[in-house]
Amino acid sequence: MQPGAARDFWKRFLRNRGSLVGLLILLAVVLLAIFAPLLYPQDPWRMVQRPFLPPLEVDGFWFGTDTLGRDIGAGLVYGSQVSLLVGIVSTVVALSIGVTLGAVAGYYGGLVDDALMRFTEFFQTIPNFALAIVLVAILQPSTESVIIAIGVVSWPPVARLVRGEFLSLRSREFVQAARVVGQKNSQIIFRQILPNTLSPIIVMASLMVATAILLESALSFLGLGDPNTMSWGYMIGAARTVIRQAWWLSVFPGIAILLTVLALNLVGEGLNDALNPRLARKGR
Repeated sequence: MQPGAARDFWKRFLRNRGSLVGLLILLAVVLLAIFAPLLYPQDPWRMVQRPFLPPLEVDGFWFGTDTLGRDIGAGLVYGSQVSLLVGIVSTVVALSIGVTLGAVAGYYGGLVDDALMRFTEFFQTIPNFALAIVLVAILQPSTESVIIAIGVVSWPPVARLVRGEFLSLRSREFVQAARVVGQKNSQIIFRQILPNTLSPIIVMASLMVATAILLESALSFLGLGDPNTMSWGYMIGAARTVIRQAWWLSVFPGIAILLTVLALNLVGEGLNDALNPRLARKGR
């Protein structure tokens, strides 16, 4: 991206106040995840106080303690690591599958397109959450299995988006010129057409991270997350039986999920405005 284009991108992005708020919230979550060992050197599973300690009752325990006397604050910051890791890596997995299949289907068309789209539709007929549960149960609950499961259920929309973009671009003049000079199909796909489809893919990726975080939280809530890592979904799931007795056990992790997902959606909206200014103006 040229300096002038980058400057225009940031102007359009920051013009959307919601995207700026989302970016600040997202940066705060990322910083908490990075500096978690400095903020809470102790293990988040360690019992450090009496159980059911309300928030702000004792200095140093701003968010209180859970049913076993573990610090809720430590669980929140270490849970941000799990949520961001699963969200980002599973999105990369989904993009790798979806972009590849969508690019091949859209570029070649014909029988290749029909076969790949029927394969994509097969995955879309199965509810994402149900398929994710089955995959995690088969692979055994762990961070790796959660990432694989979310990546596998998330790629079909990417494939359809990329296919549509390739169908509209494969007959353009620059593609015809690349064929004339003797470029291979793989070079045309990855060097000529794919760079021109990055804008909608980037916008979709930001929203996919938010969806992945929700899926990971739901799986952890059901006890299908990694039993050795603290996560927001696990914290809410462990607190559901004492929600009347200790509201803070589920409220604070719930707020963390809400703010993170909201921030990602606001950033996605800002990216859409910045990368597709014409579409943004038409929508207003």
